[in-house]
Order: sequence, then C-alpha cells, then structure tokens
Amino acid sequence: MKFTYKHTLIASYICFIIQSIVNNFSPLLFVTYSREFNISLEQIALLVSYNFIVQMVVDMIGARYADRIGYRRGIIIAHVSSFVGIAGLGVFPYLLPPYAGLLVATTFCALGSGFIEVLASPIVEALPTDEKSSAMSLLHSFYCWGHILIVLVSTAFFALFGTENWRVLAFIWSAIPVLNCIMFIFVPICSYSEGRETESVGGLFKLADFRILLLLMICGGASEQAIAQWSSLFAETGLNVSKTVGDLLGPCLFGLMMALSRAFYGAVGAKLNLSRVMTICTAGLIGGYLVTTLSPLPVLNLIGCGIVGIFVGIMWPGTLSLATRALPQGGTSMFAVLALAGDIGCAGGPGLIGFISGKIGGDYALNIGILSAIIFPILALISLIVIRRRISRRSKTAETITTAQT
Repeated sequence: MKFTYKHTLIASYICFIIQSIVNNFSPLLFVTYSREFNISLEQIALLVSYNFIVQMVVDMIGARYADRIGYRRGIIIAHVSSFVGIAGLGVFPYLLPPYAGLLVATTFCALGSGFIEVLASPIVEALPTDEKSSAMSLLHSFYCWGHILIVLVSTAFFALFGTENWRVLAFIWSAIPVLNCIMFIFVPICSYSEGRETESVGGLFKLADFRILLLLMICGGASEQAIAQWSSLFAETGLNVSKTVGDLLGPCLFGLMMALSRAFYGAVGAKLNLSRVMTICTAGLIGGYLVTTLSPLPVLNLIGCGIVGIFVGIMWPGTLSLATRALPQGGTSMFAVLALAGDIGCAGGPGLIGFISGKIGGDYALNIGILSAIIFPILALISLIVIRRRISRRSKTAETITTAQT
C-alpha cells in the first residue's frame, strides 16, 4: 500500500484523539480514585497540574531538540509513551503505592501528549495544502471529538460492566497509540523548518508580538482545561447528579460544543477575520463562565459549560494560526514554545480551581473555584485587543509606505 499525505493528515488527526485520551480519561475517574485509593481533592488537583507540568518540560525539550530528533522519531516516541501511560493507569497503582503509581502513569502520558503537541501541528502545517488556519482548526477539533468519544464509550462501558472494571477500559484505550504508531512509521512527513530561515528561541522572546501570543496561549489553555478537567466532578457534586449523567452533561457537552466550533471554523475560517473571531470568542467566554458559576438553576450551569466549549474552541488553534501569519520565521521552536505556554495555562487553570475550592470548602466551593478562572478569558480579551491594534497599525504604515513609493 502506498501512503500519501492524506494518510499523514489522518494519522495527525488520530494524534489529537490520543492526546484527548491522555488528558480526559483520567478525570472521568477522579471520584473512583478518591474512593478506591483514598485520594483527596488537593491530591487530585496536584495530579492534574503534574500532568501539564511534565508536558511543559517536554515542550522545552522540543523547542530545543525537535528538529534534531526528527519529526518521525519524535512522534513515534510520543505514541510509545502514550501507550505505556494509558495502560499504566491500570497497572502502576497496584504495583506501587497507589498515588505514586498514578504519578508514574501520568508521567508517561504527559511525555506522549507533550511530544504530540510539539510535533503534530508543525507536521500538518508543513503539508503541501492550502487554507492552513482552517486545517489547523480542523486538526484540533479532533481533540474535542476524541473527548466526546472517550466520555460516551467510557460511560457506556461503566454502565454495562461497572466502574470497578475501569482498568480493562484503560487497556482498551491504550491500543489506539499502538495502531497509530505503526501508521506513522510509513506515512510521508515534511519538515516545517526545512528551507526556512528560522528565528532562535531567544530571538522570538525579543519580539513583542510573540510575547503577546504567549500570554494568549496561556489564557486559552487555562480557560479550556479549567472547565474540561473539573466539569465531571462539578456536575456530580455541585449539581448533585449521578456519575453517568455528570459525565454526559459535563465534559461531553463541553467537548461537543468545542468540537463543533472548531469544525465550523475549519469549514468557513478562510472567509473570516481570525483575530476578530477570537476577540468575540473571548467576550463569549467571560459570559459562559458567569452563567456556569452564578446561575441558580443547575440546567443553566450545564448550559454555561456548553457556552464555554463553543467560545474556547478557537483559542488554541487560532493562536497557532495567528503566530504562523505574524511570525513565519518562527519554525518548529515557535510551535514548541507556544505549546509550552498553552500547557502552563492547562496546569494553572485547573490547579487554581482546585486550590481555591480546597481552601474555601462548603457546598459552593467548586463554583467559586471555577469563577476565579474567569481571570484568564479577561486577560485573553485584553491581549487580543492589543495585538489587533498592533497589526492594524502595521498595516496602515505599510499602506502609507506603498502609497508614498507609488
């Protein structure tokens, strides 16, 4: 069989399904971990933050060595690590002290997810295709479709076979990175940095636009994972519903809305002004957080989670697309550093919620914790206003120079 760039794109889509398994399967088991291993809310929050901290370390390594390691070798390492981590969730807690075992499994999961984040986006960006921003949004939509798949299949599995058999499901999910790893051995891969004059990491940090994009990426990651990581527990405990209903109406609704927004932009994004769309989305995010946490009716709280999913969907892939337009000299290191910034947000958002909720206590602790994360979309909105003004100012200057030369 002859593999083409279409197969490369498909394999890249599956990469984000694997990343979704890494980041979203374990949160479905937070209540199970607490009951089976006697783990506190603060320890669970630390587990979430640790996952993204390890991913940050991988992002830093990727920023420096991704081109030396090579895209193919790096993406294979990502899949092997993901397999060990996902399968290890059902093994390591029983071979080691339970919490230490979860940390070991999380380490391997984070290694795999980190390398996927660093490499999958530039692999797709380097493919000989048009409409890059739409392709990037569609690529990242598979993270959301993966999230929905995980929630639906896991919920059905738990309903049929019982939550006590969650280890079997972990082994089933671990087969996906094995199969996709085999595919990546054979598909053609281009290098994003090859043939370009690329900026060093130090040079990127000297650019004001890049620093603004970093802040935007941090806020996007924090805004997304603040809801994604806590929505199941929020629905179960804060809204007093069962685990099945909590998983379906919390993370599943959130993931569906985020997937639809990314797929929509992937279909029509070429006709839209990206920075304007992202500005509207950040304003919508602020409203979504307010509805999620302050509404007196549980159904409106859940609708708020969906609203956040709609508006946060464009933030991560949109920031990457803005970066490739504003800084074409960025190279692979730019994707790695932006991924690092995103993971800082992914760690900080859920971590902030867990810390504040744990300190406050009481029936509405999680509501207040999630409300505290509204600072991230507010900062994102400010960042977008600033960078839009900078882009507009540069465009006017360029027009003036062109007119003068004419």
